[in-house]
Amino acid sequence: MRSITLRPEAHRRLLFGHPWVYSNEIVMDAAAKTLPPGGVVRLLRADGEPLALAFFNPHPLIAARVLTRRVDQAIDAGFLAARLTRALGLRERLYDRPFYRLVHAEADGFPGTVVDRFGGLLVVQVNSAGMELLLPALLEAIDRVLSPDTVLLRCDSSTRALEGLAPYVKLAKGHLEGLVELEENGLRFLADPAGGQKTGWFFDQRDNRAVVARLSAGLSLLDLYSYAGGFALAAASAGAREITAVDRSEPALNLAEKAAAMNGFQDRCRFRRAEAFEELERLGAQGTRFGVVVADPPAFVKSKKELKQGARGYRKLARLAAAVVEQSGFLFIASCSHNMPVEEFERQVARGLVDAGREGRILRAAGAAPDHPVHPALPESAYLKSLLLQLD
Repeated sequence: MRSITLRPEAHRRLLFGHPWVYSNEIVMDAAAKTLPPGGVVRLLRADGEPLALAFFNPHPLIAARVLTRRVDQAIDAGFLAARLTRALGLRERLYDRPFYRLVHAEADGFPGTVVDRFGGLLVVQVNSAGMELLLPALLEAIDRVLSPDTVLLRCDSSTRALEGLAPYVKLAKGHLEGLVELEENGLRFLADPAGGQKTGWFFDQRDNRAVVARLSAGLSLLDLYSYAGGFALAAASAGAREITAVDRSEPALNLAEKAAAMNGFQDRCRFRRAEAFEELERLGAQGTRFGVVVADPPAFVKSKKELKQGARGYRKLARLAAAVVEQSGFLFIASCSHNMPVEEFERQVARGLVDAGREGRILRAAGAAPDHPVHPALPESAYLKSLLLQLD
């Protein structure tokens, strides 16, 4: 095993539990630069003391991703199976049905990797060169621990390019024909793991959907960026009298409409293909109001250099969404941009309310459901943030 030496004092963050080492913290000599991306290395302090085993890639800013502090440990299928067993034990304690995020990257000890479970189907997304090299061992570990019917490799995220990885989508095991059914909070939904966004479903909003649903009883609800209808159908199940789901994707709306019929909510749900900002402008101009408005957009800030522009986007979204909330109604607004600090998100939402001439109160500030755990030393893993407000 090759060793990589850190610069003097660059080990301090590692000692406090941080799982990443940046390229400017490493003695990036000629030998280090020629190492193949993704190999397992031993990280050494400047004085030569071993610190950890890590994936190493000399090309991106995040050059090393810690796997274990035990420098004598073998990194193989057995190592991954033990971590997968731990992750499974947590999810089985959290949920009584096999529909959840099984592996959430560094927080579960799998750098740059997520695994979502849809019953007998596992959807694996690998975004680090190290896990790409270990993929055969990961698939072996998955078979040992879960023996799923089907494993889909959904490795087409744009973040793979940072690691020098090409995108692809392919079956590693079993067969997959079209849509799959999942359950969440007692409801049935449809997902498209091979062709939909991310892995096909967003389990991270599970708890937020349940909270918003309880407030929706007897009210009208506007679900912006509805995707496959998560918030919309949850509200319908709780007794919302009328639901309007808006998304720019026709395939996503088709999933939502089919799921509404599966659950018997088709009479109270309407589905409209439109851009969210344009639809809010139209509804506001018409004077249309809703008891509950949900705004759960895709990431507005995909890199730090986009922070200023993305912040303006959240402010505008809050302004337009607040304008179509009834008096004493509710606004749920979220950001999945890990580059958007929670304090800045809250500040932009507050500014948007002022722009709309609305006042109110925050009822709940929340992140992702617990199957998306946060690494204690990695604030970036707390990517999802949301506010639930009542507006005067």
